Amino acid sequence: MLFGRKKQTSTGGEKSYDPETQRPVLRCSICTSEQVAGFKDIRSGKFEEVMLIRNNQELQEFMKMYGISEVTKEY
Repeated sequence: MLFGRKKQTSTGGEKSYDPETQRPVLRCSICTSEQVAGFKDIRSGKFEEVMLIRNNQELQEFMKMYGISEVTKEY
């Protein structure tokens, strides 16, 4: 596959990120209503995509996976 998305590997349990350098973000498209959850580097502004969010259940799964209590939205 030439332009495929990264496949998620299920390791179970809580995953981690560095809250000192990254913050959880939900990127939302105004045109297509697509939502992508990931982490944004505080210094560089680079966004690391983790998973596509299609409904509230998937958002809750993302938050539980990383032990996050709230996610900010960016448009």
